Amino acid sequence: MSEQKEAAMSQYVEFAGVKKVYRMGEQDIEALAGVDFGIDKGQFVIIAGASGAGKSTLLNILGGMDAASSGTILLDGSELSSFSKRQMVDYRRYDVGFVFQFYNLIPNLTARENVELASQVGRDPLPIDEVMASVGLAERVANFPSQLSGGEQQRVAIARALAKNPKLLLCDEPTGALDYTTGRSILKLLQETCRARGITVVVITHNLALMPMGDKVIKLKSGLIEEIVDNAVPVGIDDLEW
Repeated sequence: MSEQKEAAMSQYVEFAGVKKVYRMGEQDIEALAGVDFGIDKGQFVIIAGASGAGKSTLLNILGGMDAASSGTILLDGSELSSFSKRQMVDYRRYDVGFVFQFYNLIPNLTARENVELASQVGRDPLPIDEVMASVGLAERVANFPSQLSGGEQQRVAIARALAKNPKLLLCDEPTGALDYTTGRSILKLLQETCRARGITVVVITHNLALMPMGDKVIKLKSGLIEEIVDNAVPVGIDDLEW
């Protein structure tokens, strides 16, 4: 078997000719203009680009929150782009964990209860206390979101996403609402989680300085892939400055 075929077969996520067009009044807006890329299982992937490049659109399609206008999307051998509504609900429920910029925690639930709520929708959830400890919150499980710092709230959000034991962890500007030092700690946690648990992690960011920490970097510009970089030796967050 050729090296090209072996590489294709090992790809966990594959986008082929994926386009997304939004209708705005009389005008069609092409958010994705035909993108092609693959991601291997267990990779830490950075999707970078300026505002309006198509990063969030791509992430929403991969996460099953939006549908492509055309093209093919494969995940672990299944064609995501042909899923029924029921299949898409199951995909979002069982296979994908989301981490957003603004945490989206339920304010009248404790940190542990926020994570526990998410674990109840998974097929094979992880032990809650183990997950809380893994994000450094073993001593904060009884606190409400208002009693936690921004970094701690984002750690709860990561624990919530991990608790249902997803195949994919999708992070939309996860450090955008955090200060520099706290943002670095969250990125370190995400990278270490990818390595320790073997989860495929995709982080979208406008910060090009983060590109060296990804196993793979996908740069978007105006709905098209500008560049794909495979880092043979990704850099740890401790060795990056910006």
